[in-house]
Amino acid sequence: MELCAIVLTLVLVLGAESIAQSEQWCGWAMSTSGSGARNARIIDITHSLREGLPVWDSFHRGLGKLVHQVESIANGSIANASELKKMGVHTGTHVDSPSHFLEDAFLAGVDTSNGLDLGILNGPVLVVEAPRETNISGSVIKDIVPQGVKRVLFRTLNTDRRLMWNPEFVTDYTAITGEGAEYIAEKTQLKLVGVDYLSAAVYEALARSHKALLRKGVILVEGLNLDNVDTGMYTLHCLPLRLVGSDGSPTRCILTD
Repeated sequence: MELCAIVLTLVLVLGAESIAQSEQWCGWAMSTSGSGARNARIIDITHSLREGLPVWDSFHRGLGKLVHQVESIANGSIANASELKKMGVHTGTHVDSPSHFLEDAFLAGVDTSNGLDLGILNGPVLVVEAPRETNISGSVIKDIVPQGVKRVLFRTLNTDRRLMWNPEFVTDYTAITGEGAEYIAEKTQLKLVGVDYLSAAVYEALARSHKALLRKGVILVEGLNLDNVDTGMYTLHCLPLRLVGSDGSPTRCILTD
């Protein structure tokens, strides 16, 4: 119990989002205080960059063949070598840079590698189920995201509909409304928001929602694979590619518990 008390004290001093997170760390401490540390379970929440992955505003076809072999041992080369063909930086699981929607950030040269805080992209995260009959409004956020939480991933009807497995892009996906984005920016301590389709914002309020969140410094992680993720507390690890001058970046994201 002494080890648990020490961990609880440290978590509170360093700024835990909730008592639940303190309890999670306490449980971890107790489970690793014996003969050996418990290996954390890893859940990959990144969609593979595959043919048929839906692409923004590509209504009738998804991502084409991305990886092309340019040298092969079978054809006499000393090694196999491949190259990547054309793909947007907002394809699949990705993050948005402020310059995606903020012209002042673009002019200031804010890019994915230098403009996003890895301390926000990695840390305790809460996975929540969003209501299936509505988009994510301020009242929804107030009901399902406890005050003080800094990172949240929304599992929505998009996952039930398997939209990220459908090559055809749709506009009726579930996402955050303009009012909901402003609520996050003004009324919460959220620093990271993740969603299970290609945009955190509803199609009808793309600029309003993105601007409200990005101007407040909220990092958006979009196109997550939450198929096999239960609600609850996890540790999030997201690492974007270091693309200088880019308004977004493909990202590998995992959860550990």
